[in-house]
Amino acid sequence: TGIQGLSYCMKHFIYLFIYLRNELMLSICNKLCYAVGGAPYQITGCALGFFLQIYLLDVAQLDPFYASIILFVGRAWDAVTDPIIGFMVSRSPWTRFGRMLPWILFSTPLAVVSYFLIWYVPVIENGKVIWYLVFYCLFQTLQTCFHVPYSALTMFISEDQKERDSATAYRMTVEVLGTVIGTAVQGQIVGMANPPCIPVAPGDNITTEGLNSSLLLGQEKTAYMIASGAICSIYVLCAVVLFFGVKEKKELMSFWQGIGLVMGHGPYVRLVMGFLFTSLAFMLLEGNFALFCCYTLGFRNDFQNILLVIMLAAMLTIPFWQWFLTKFGKKNAVYIGTSSVIPFMILVVCVKSNLIITYMVSFAAGVGVAAAFLLPWSMLPDVVDDFQVQNPDSRGHEAIFYSFYVFFTKFASGISLGISTLSLDFAGYMTRGCTQPENVDITLKVLVSAAPIGLILIGLVLFRSYPIDEERRQCNRKLLQEQRENEVDSETDSTELTNMV
Repeated sequence: TGIQGLSYCMKHFIYLFIYLRNELMLSICNKLCYAVGGAPYQITGCALGFFLQIYLLDVAQLDPFYASIILFVGRAWDAVTDPIIGFMVSRSPWTRFGRMLPWILFSTPLAVVSYFLIWYVPVIENGKVIWYLVFYCLFQTLQTCFHVPYSALTMFISEDQKERDSATAYRMTVEVLGTVIGTAVQGQIVGMANPPCIPVAPGDNITTEGLNSSLLLGQEKTAYMIASGAICSIYVLCAVVLFFGVKEKKELMSFWQGIGLVMGHGPYVRLVMGFLFTSLAFMLLEGNFALFCCYTLGFRNDFQNILLVIMLAAMLTIPFWQWFLTKFGKKNAVYIGTSSVIPFMILVVCVKSNLIITYMVSFAAGVGVAAAFLLPWSMLPDVVDDFQVQNPDSRGHEAIFYSFYVFFTKFASGISLGISTLSLDFAGYMTRGCTQPENVDITLKVLVSAAPIGLILIGLVLFRSYPIDEERRQCNRKLLQEQRENEVDSETDSTELTNMV
């Protein structure tokens, strides 16, 4: 009858409303707890990216050749572990806490221990290279056990595209805040114990015994350990907040069956290749900027403050880029946001060394860094949605998308850092010298300006073929919404049929 039909429609409408409200909407608390989980990766990554190279060269006093091996092998190993951990996560059983969150919880204690030992100078002189190589690789593996499940968790906290974009904006804001914290904690603590340089001329020898006898160098070693201990505490706190503050939704995952489909999905390949080159540019800048500030610009006592200004600017402008990509589209945000840093990369090497100008350039460069942080993680869910629209019967491949994106970027960054450190060795880098040979200055200028600019331009050219614009993104959103509503209809009809039987 008409009354029964109206009753059925009302019941169905209420069911849909409750489903969408409970399953798709996220509270601010949920988003904040989810966002906090991204901070450990950025805090430790920022500390390692900015300070590990100069730590290995000037504090641990390793030969630049061995330092380059550690940096390259560590990053390459980190890249290799991403798809391996992605596979293991996809094969792990579902628990009452979910499938991703247990990995995050159980990897955290071992990760913080290995991270702390990276910043400890062992007593045995001949075992330094093995020590740093082992603990650097171990930490990268354990951090992958945290970060791959966390990255894939984006697709498991909500099925609504707007909610995921909003949660991603929260996450990027907290992650950039994490880079500020990492830079501030590591830079300020280490900066207070920064020993003086050794005035030498090119060709002079600096004996390791003389440097090791320095009381100030011992204080710097202690400062690095204190900073790492503080970062480890923050790491644990963030992991606990994430574990207890986020509810993971169950999905069926398949690794080997979906890997061919994922790697053959054109928009994903184009997105990864574009961000591969732009990410390399910023990683190359990050890995060498501390040395550039110390030796080329001559700001040995201020470099930690310069790095902090970059990260503060990035943190403050994340909301602007979130508004920009919502208003003008993500592809436009990529072009404008990524290219905005190029003039300042040129300016910092062309203008005569001036601390005020350097601070201004650093703040402006941080605006582009914010876009580089936000956009990859904001666009990856769009690729996953596009894949699901084209492959409606294939579910649960989110971990593959995220793990292989991280794999390609990490592997390439390992190559870039290894090559950059070797370049400094060939240029004649002198450990803790007040000045460096002219070839070192030229090499540093290339590593923080010319090379990153070239990589950014290549990445922007590749983005021209990226097919997911705002029109296609909105179309995918509607199609996915229709699929979910149809699934709800099917589940409702099945439930009512079962009750009738």
